[in-house]
Amino acid sequence: MNYLDRYHFWCNAGLPEDVCRELDSIKNDEEELKGRFGGDLQFGTAGMRGIMGAGSNRLNRYTVRRAAQGMAAWLSSTDLPQKAAIGYDSRHNSQLFAEVCAVAFAEAGIHTYLYDRLAPTPMLSYAVRELGCGCGIVISASHNAGAYNGVKCYGPDGCQMTDEPAAVVTEKIGTIAYFIPEEKSFDAFMADGLISYIGQDIWEKYYQTVLAEAVDPEMIRSAGLDIVYTPLCGTGNEPVREILGRLGVNITVVSCQEKPDGDFKTCEYPNPETDAALNESYKVAKSAPCDVILGTDPDADRVAIAVPCGDGYQKLSGNELGCLLLDYILKARAAQNSIPNGAITVRSIVSSPLADQIAKHYGVEMKAVLTGFKYIGGEILNLEEKGEQDKFVFGFEESCGYLKGTYARDKDAVVASMLVCEMAASLKKQGKTILDALNEIYATYGYYLAYVQSIELTGADAMEKAAKMMADLRDSVPETIGGAKVTCVRDYRSSISKNVVTGEESAIQLPKSNVLEFLLGNSGSVIARPSGTEPKVKFYYTAVAQDKDAAKALLDAMVAQMSK
Repeated sequence: MNYLDRYHFWCNAGLPEDVCRELDSIKNDEEELKGRFGGDLQFGTAGMRGIMGAGSNRLNRYTVRRAAQGMAAWLSSTDLPQKAAIGYDSRHNSQLFAEVCAVAFAEAGIHTYLYDRLAPTPMLSYAVRELGCGCGIVISASHNAGAYNGVKCYGPDGCQMTDEPAAVVTEKIGTIAYFIPEEKSFDAFMADGLISYIGQDIWEKYYQTVLAEAVDPEMIRSAGLDIVYTPLCGTGNEPVREILGRLGVNITVVSCQEKPDGDFKTCEYPNPETDAALNESYKVAKSAPCDVILGTDPDADRVAIAVPCGDGYQKLSGNELGCLLLDYILKARAAQNSIPNGAITVRSIVSSPLADQIAKHYGVEMKAVLTGFKYIGGEILNLEEKGEQDKFVFGFEESCGYLKGTYARDKDAVVASMLVCEMAASLKKQGKTILDALNEIYATYGYYLAYVQSIELTGADAMEKAAKMMADLRDSVPETIGGAKVTCVRDYRSSISKNVVTGEESAIQLPKSNVLEFLLGNSGSVIARPSGTEPKVKFYYTAVAQDKDAAKALLDAMVAQMSK
């Protein structure tokens, strides 16, 4: 079918009146018709994400139902437990889509556990494991704008779905027709017992598990820590405040972002990586006692902080917070003599190599994995299969995702928020600030300055342009970047690392991925990584020098050269 065929198919499918009105409103809008019906919304290892609305290339109850039916068909074909867990965030239609998924599973005879209210993504990962489920789903578009929603899919270990099962689900979805009527209503399946709500006991078990990850829980209460917190209109409000409240944190909540709001009216782009995400928090902090500003994204798997600096506040990057937490945890555990033999920490390849130096200082191995927290979860699984999961100390991604503990296999802003407060309290009792601790790290290991540049390409051939950009980089490796000599090229697609100086090649022991990394000796690196779903290429820069000014000068030169 072409886009017009798909459009007319939907128009003649006997859909509800409100859907028909929406379809009729775009009948003369060529761009809308192509955008909504140019294909089917794609399912991948992270599930699927898109703009909400009527159409085969939009997220709606029909595309969500089809995806859930494909998930159910996959699970039914396995020996995995025939049970599923589902959570959802504060976006428009999230609860509806969660119930649509629950019905699709129940129709396949799969017992489905559904959170009875908003719950963070890591709590779904936890529930999959705690309830012994074969898979799980979170309805969320993470930090995207309010027009978006998504279906995030998880395997039996609580990790986001990997390539192999995702390919099977995609194949199953392709065999399922649109608009198959539901056998029974959500309420009818609830009455039959095939769908049940996740009880408060699971919430409490989760809370106790998170609290057990504290390094020194009495530290917070004795320090009298004051924070300003924003859940950015999302799912973190209840669990983050519950955990921090139990530990004695004094919390001032950003009231205009406290309640769920699918429009995110006070924060159009609720991404904690951006400084704008904390704008309302800065206003509140002017008149409230505040040692730390803390913000969690709508599905509460990521957290960002800002700290007092002069007359205002300085927001820390995901890399800076990751390195601070890593140093705090390892320093505290070293003092307690509780770092296990063979301990490992994990970061994504695009996260700061400063973390490697910190881990090395404490005699701990740092593993670098591909981008995506499922790869960090995979390292935990490898340890778990050997009965060595206690060796996992900490994992993080530069995009503000952190995890301590093995109870979940996705980043968790709840446990990270607790650790931030514990770290801040420890420093406060020493008469230090978080910025003091960061500067001490730089003084010890050198100044690591990171920057992410996103190149968005346009036009009908935008994806081809992105592919050509990567091909050109492979064909014409620069000799220097920003004046620093390129010493090694790592091509994760070919799995070959080449020492430019000696010509020696070695194998990269990671799954293949379309990523290029240029190492600049001790001066830093540049990583190029295209999006798999959007016409976009991201460049991750790390400049290393003895002080901030020198690092900034190097970084500026690197970005200027690569931008050409």
